[in-house]
Amino acid sequence: MKKYSLIGTASLFMISGSLQAASFRAEKTKQPNVIIILTDDAGIGDFGFNGNPLIKTPNLDKLAARSTRFTNFFVSPVCAPTRASLLTGKFSHTTGVYDTYNGGAVMATEEITLAEILRDNGYQTGVFGKWHLGDNYPYRPVDQGFSESFVFKGGGLGQPGDHDNYFKFDSAYFNPVMYLNEKKGHTDGYCSDVFTNEALRFIRREKNNSFFVYLAFNAPHTPLLVPEKYASIYKNLNAGDFSKLQGSPTNMSEKDMDAARKVYGMMTNVDDNIGRLMKELHDQDLIDNTIVIFLSDNGPQQNRYKMGLRALKGSVYQGGIKSPCLIQYPKILPENKEIATTAAHIDLLPTILDLCHIRTPENSAIDGRSLIPLLEGNEEEFKSRTLFFEWGRGFPIPYRNFAAMKGGYKLVGNTDKQSGLEGFELFDLTATPDESKNILVENRETAQSIKAELEKWYLKTVSHPNNRRVHPAIAGTTHENPVVLNRNDAKGSPGIWEQEEIFGYWDVRITTSGKYTIKAKFIKELKEPGTLFLKMYPYQYTANSQGNTDEIIISEALLDTGDYRLEIYFQTKSGKMIFPLTCSVLKLN
Repeated sequence: MKKYSLIGTASLFMISGSLQAASFRAEKTKQPNVIIILTDDAGIGDFGFNGNPLIKTPNLDKLAARSTRFTNFFVSPVCAPTRASLLTGKFSHTTGVYDTYNGGAVMATEEITLAEILRDNGYQTGVFGKWHLGDNYPYRPVDQGFSESFVFKGGGLGQPGDHDNYFKFDSAYFNPVMYLNEKKGHTDGYCSDVFTNEALRFIRREKNNSFFVYLAFNAPHTPLLVPEKYASIYKNLNAGDFSKLQGSPTNMSEKDMDAARKVYGMMTNVDDNIGRLMKELHDQDLIDNTIVIFLSDNGPQQNRYKMGLRALKGSVYQGGIKSPCLIQYPKILPENKEIATTAAHIDLLPTILDLCHIRTPENSAIDGRSLIPLLEGNEEEFKSRTLFFEWGRGFPIPYRNFAAMKGGYKLVGNTDKQSGLEGFELFDLTATPDESKNILVENRETAQSIKAELEKWYLKTVSHPNNRRVHPAIAGTTHENPVVLNRNDAKGSPGIWEQEEIFGYWDVRITTSGKYTIKAKFIKELKEPGTLFLKMYPYQYTANSQGNTDEIIISEALLDTGDYRLEIYFQTKSGKMIFPLTCSVLKLN
């Protein structure tokens, strides 16, 4: 990996005296530390600082008061795409990430991440919590620039891809199995507390070095598991409380209320952990030289207060993609300043590099722009650019759940086909931020212009090299042996998740010819006799079973180097074909 040189401070950017530009020129101490805090499924309304008096987030409220706040900040409709954009500065669709599972959450190893850039400029880099960008070599955090990695597998704790915690069911968030630098181990405590504990340990160890901490909470994602201490805070919260809150939904069911109570408890726990983190920075005298960024990965999954915005997670309407964004850097950035210019997750990487005096890598082709010019009101480039949003379980479909945002206007398509303007809506977000008025009929020229940009972006995106090839797990190396393939990265039938009778497969590259042991582990015990089939054409192997087992092994399968589609299933005597929960590929000596 090549080095990325520090840039000259004179060419960085011009900032007014009130922003202490002189400190850049005089700075002789270590480069600023960087901390990114990301929540999972926390909506725009799940914070006290955004006008919600029902939730207790005092530490985040304090952080907001001491930060530069971007009040029109946007992310992807779902989590893995947001994470890819955050770490690369690109629209996720060109990084290999287009979905949350079905193989769509594996980021190309060739992508240069923020962690790699900072690492190559002398930073110690650590990720704590949720990764969700590929679980096998060479896509893991340790392969993508993180010197310290403390993560779980799959897309969420307790999900089928997280095969270590999947069978814990209603206790998956407590004492989770985690991987510290790819070594599996057990933990003690609630997941958000556990992630923060490791981040604090890392900060204490690296306090004399420049460090990057990526603290990616799994909360408040489902399953909504919360410690009783925090659940009890909201036990009396009721629909009447929400009805008094302007912009709150009027149709909250008891199921919605139960979810809101649990989510709020999870968020208050996150807030307490952020308080611990900020206290550590103060205690270690690191606060002034540390950039702290807070955001969420998408909108809320459940129906609750979201500042009157339309729709939920997964949608390209505002409720699905608008996120808070707080940036605190006491040495440079102003406190309690709001910037209303439209910004997005792709902008954080170039912003961080600017603040750290590091050049953007050559030929990186990032889509984001540094937000620093906005501090002086230089927003023309931001007004003239177009942001794109899409999600639809797989590669983009024109124009299903598509949106383009430019100059205060937003064009939304939900047509499931290539459509004329009749399949779109146009909103003036300045006039109606809740997208309550479609103004397309009287603004057809504006809508057509934005639609043309959207079409150009779509064609460029689907032709990108990362979308014209697969990103296989690589077996037969010393980096990972065995390679454990999980349901999150399995391809095949749409919606493959925890079903048994379903077709699935994994893309695998064998780098070393020789003998391999293939082990299939199933969700439930196989009661019936049958045969396990392994197909990696032109190779095909079988193993018989008499039933009463959840694990079957094919020993000493001879495989040559090459790229394969690994298909594996158990065919029962009565004809059922059952897909395993995991498949491990072990290279024999």
